[in-house]
Amino acid sequence: MKDAKNKNIDKIIFPELSYIIVGAAYEVYNNIGGGHKESVYQKALFEVFKSLNLSVQEQVPYIVNFKDKTIGKNYIDYLVENKIDVEIKSNDRFSKKYFDQVLNYLIVSNFKLGILLVFGREGVRFKRILNIDLIKKKNRSN
Repeated sequence: MKDAKNKNIDKIIFPELSYIIVGAAYEVYNNIGGGHKESVYQKALFEVFKSLNLSVQEQVPYIVNFKDKTIGKNYIDYLVENKIDVEIKSNDRFSKKYFDQVLNYLIVSNFKLGILLVFGREGVRFKRILNIDLIKKKNRSN
């Protein structure tokens, strides 16, 4: 039984870094509480990431092209250790729109994992979102 459990742990994408990111979100919430604008949580989370000596890029742009023309630009809230897309929302619940946004960011940027953090009045919640197609493709090439 223990071996099966360890085998599943090995399949988790970036478990230690995910744990640190989620812990940082709880630190922010425990210090400032709920009900703030998204930008407040972004600034506070960035401060925690810096204090943890994480490599973090904020508001990372990616270009949207259509027929070889640039038609827009979107921004990833945070790219942590050049591995995980972290998106922040200030709301009391998850929305399909949020999941779709993170998955789209993962697909266009070729990252395996995104973490959606939702800061609400009652607490902070998170979801790990995987770029399954990319993970399957990389597993087939190994």
